[in-house]
Amino acid sequence: MKKKIIHVGVFCIIVILSVGAVQNPFSLNYITELKQESQMVLKEQDALYDEIVARSESYSEPAIDARVDKVWKAVPGYNGLEVDVEASYDKMKKLDMFDEDRLVFKETSPNVHLDDLPPSPIYKGNENKPVVTFLVNVAWGNEYLPDMLKTLKEHDLHTTFFLDGSWVKNNPSLAKMLVEEGHEIGNHAYSHPDMNKLTIGRIDEEIQKTNSVIEATIEVTPNWFAPPSGSYNQTVVEQAHKQGMKTVLWSVDTVDWRKPNPTEMVNRVLSKVHNGAMILMHPTEPTAEGLEDLIIGIQEKGFKIGTVSDVLSEDRVTLGVTLDENKGD
Repeated sequence: MKKKIIHVGVFCIIVILSVGAVQNPFSLNYITELKQESQMVLKEQDALYDEIVARSESYSEPAIDARVDKVWKAVPGYNGLEVDVEASYDKMKKLDMFDEDRLVFKETSPNVHLDDLPPSPIYKGNENKPVVTFLVNVAWGNEYLPDMLKTLKEHDLHTTFFLDGSWVKNNPSLAKMLVEEGHEIGNHAYSHPDMNKLTIGRIDEEIQKTNSVIEATIEVTPNWFAPPSGSYNQTVVEQAHKQGMKTVLWSVDTVDWRKPNPTEMVNRVLSKVHNGAMILMHPTEPTAEGLEDLIIGIQEKGFKIGTVSDVLSEDRVTLGVTLDENKGD
């Protein structure tokens, strides 16, 4: 009986040690690595896998670094594109044949980013990114804002409104409406001054005072600063940078403050729109009347419309490809 108990005990100890060895994290990692290595070996011996690898280079696009251009000043980078070989193989192995529609892509990051550049004004997005934005500078024109917001909402679009600080103070409900509609908010100084003529102290006051009223009114901290009338100097750019904002200007102007014929205004803008365009406008009657035609015309040219952040981000506009986060079956 005693021997039987000893045998049972020994058996139990062996079982416990065996289970412990298998459940040991080092053992589990080792087993997982062995499985992954064996799967990789099988893939590398597969003609389909080899074909995907061989063809992947022809689909790749290198990332583009951000740079300071002599004309356009700071220009953001743009993510590259490459085939995710493993994910593509997993999607095609059921077919056991190469299928371009089942390729899975992933983005590659530039080596130099917008944040790596010295403080510089920004006039446009990357020339390879087919996204444009409206820079709507708001210091007046309240009567035209509702129609503009209605048009943007009907087209399910969001853009960036640069708000004058004194305007926010006097029109808190309209400022809140812009945020509630999902639009991005930027800083447009407090009293619409000529920033190029201000002392450092006054520059800081205009920017800080506007940020304070915006934060207090709509709980938003702007990332972008648009100097009134586009008047700036390097000191303005540097002081805005010290307060966490990049200085934004424009590459296409509606010149809507001159009250042009809406159709002529739209046609002029459409003739100049380009990849990464930042289109300056204000809440004016011509813009309110021509906005829908402008949106339709821009989209018919193959451009997407977004916020300043959308235009200046490195994210690709992926049309007709499958990204790795959307692999499908």
